[in-house]
Amino acid sequence: MPELGNAALLVSLLVAAYAMVAALLAVRKGYGELLQSSRNSIYVVAAFTTIASIALLFALIGRDFSLKYVAEYSSRDMTLFYTISAFWGGNEGSLLLWAWTLALFATVVVWQNRERHRDLMPYVMAVMMGTETFFLFLLTFIASPFTRLAVTPPDGNGLNPLLQNPGMFFHPTTLYLGYVGFTIPYAFAMAALITGNLGSEWIKSTRRWTLFAWFFLGLGNIFGAQWAYVELGWGGYWGWDPVESASFMPWLTGTAYLHSVMIQQRRSALKVWNMVLIIVTFALSIFGTMLTRSGILSSVHTFGQSNIGPMFVGFLGLIVIFSVALLVERLDRLQSENELDSLVSRESSFLFNNLLLVGAAFATFWGTVFPLVSEAVRGVKITVGPPFFNQVNAPIFLAIIVLMGICPLIGWRRASTENLIRNFLYPFIATMVFALVLFMGSIRESYAVVAFSLCAFVVATILLEFYRGTRARHRTLSEGYLAALFNLIWQNKPRYGGYFVHLGIILIAVGVAASSLYKMENQVTLRPGESATVKDYNLTYKGLNQYPTASKQVVAANLEVSQNGKYLGNMAPAKEFHRGHEQPNTEVDVRTTLIEDLYLILTGWEDDGTANFRLIVNPMVIWIWIGGVVLLFGTVIAFLPDRRERVGGG
Repeated sequence: MPELGNAALLVSLLVAAYAMVAALLAVRKGYGELLQSSRNSIYVVAAFTTIASIALLFALIGRDFSLKYVAEYSSRDMTLFYTISAFWGGNEGSLLLWAWTLALFATVVVWQNRERHRDLMPYVMAVMMGTETFFLFLLTFIASPFTRLAVTPPDGNGLNPLLQNPGMFFHPTTLYLGYVGFTIPYAFAMAALITGNLGSEWIKSTRRWTLFAWFFLGLGNIFGAQWAYVELGWGGYWGWDPVESASFMPWLTGTAYLHSVMIQQRRSALKVWNMVLIIVTFALSIFGTMLTRSGILSSVHTFGQSNIGPMFVGFLGLIVIFSVALLVERLDRLQSENELDSLVSRESSFLFNNLLLVGAAFATFWGTVFPLVSEAVRGVKITVGPPFFNQVNAPIFLAIIVLMGICPLIGWRRASTENLIRNFLYPFIATMVFALVLFMGSIRESYAVVAFSLCAFVVATILLEFYRGTRARHRTLSEGYLAALFNLIWQNKPRYGGYFVHLGIILIAVGVAASSLYKMENQVTLRPGESATVKDYNLTYKGLNQYPTASKQVVAANLEVSQNGKYLGNMAPAKEFHRGHEQPNTEVDVRTTLIEDLYLILTGWEDDGTANFRLIVNPMVIWIWIGGVVLLFGTVIAFLPDRRERVGGG
């Protein structure tokens, strides 16, 4: 199987390079047969990358420890779930997943557009296969997952204990769907620049691909946050780690792009800006992939030092130079057909939203790369910590929330005073009442009152939009209120799906704000029988339990938990010593409610049974995960076909 995998990668590389060159030659020379050959070659690349992927899976499941990759990332005591996850647990396997996913996506794109976009598709195929060729080159000559060891060990090292979590299955795969997915709109954008076909057709053809990539990249970030929350044992879910930031940045610019293209489709404006956004988003996707694999920045998510870093830097530079050169060449044909009529309009609010999102992405980028800049300039790598990101980005995100509430209430082109009063009156009153309730409820911190009130403002505007639309259908079409609401959503999927997405983001914002502003913590040392408190919880330490499993030794503390005198149960934070790994793995115990999480960490112990604990109360963290579910629901609605879409669009 390893020989088959190596051969499949080599064939895939040669065929992908041929598909790229053939597509370009076919369009230049007008050879229809050569273009069809290029199209068929993409199917071949998908087939052979699939063969290579199956070969690696068979090697992992079959415990073929003669392969260096299998020996490093799997072991006999790993379950099938984690054995499959080992496919992308290391550098080489993750690169294969990237190449395989892109090959499958390219196949779908070519099949979807076999009778459409005849002028764009040769260049779309060339860009996709050019990207595919780069990854296959790395896999074939630099980072092959099929390299054999000189001596076959009896067992492998297994996955790092931190990776033995369900998040290992969901977090990397969803991030990859996002990273790779942005290749498709980027390829169409480059094709539009090359051909000069710079209308909105390429945007319509990639709307769902963009939404698909944006959604999975966001979902990957949420899965990563949840994984960090339950596995890393530090009491939080987002630490502005370089790799976390690297996956967050293209999501921010992708969000800006999704909003901005609506203005181009409706008003034929912001064409240059949209091109810039999709170029930056794709470049940031490659940057995020590079950061994980190069080891140039310290992170718990990276695969360590690697010799492929310079290759990624060169490829990223080539993307930027190629894209910017094309953009500059076509600037005269990208002029907007319409200008913004007023600063008080939906177009302007979208533009301000874009600027804020890009500003947050730039601030995050600067904080992420600053250690590299400082090392290059001063010879000292200065790490930028979470306080920088929080202080810079928190006001930006609050301003974005404000615009999320304002945008639906302002009309296109120019909003009249009457329109503003009519649309803003009720949400404004609701927000003021909510702020007063917060203040009377002992929430007096200005940041908390502002953050929660702004979230309430957005929720009020969303509910108002649903109410007005439902009432209008009830009155004009005599539909029942439930039927009117359902039909309103079904017949305006992009708009109302977007509102659900906004609602999901607001729920996430509420969870982040509450857990950041009202987190409570107590660090204690207890002997068996002693108790400690955090907030209104009382915890009585009963002692340590030590026991072995097939792959590790577990030391767990037993704590009896009560709240306001009411017994809630027992909790057991633990440390796990995995075979072959020197450092113990922290296993937190979390008791979750809709109001707050009780989060317990065992930090150490003595021979006499004395143990050290961090006791944390994290308010409303569950609403971050609930917000992710609502975001999923809204994205699915927005993704579905809409009756107003033209045939061939989206």
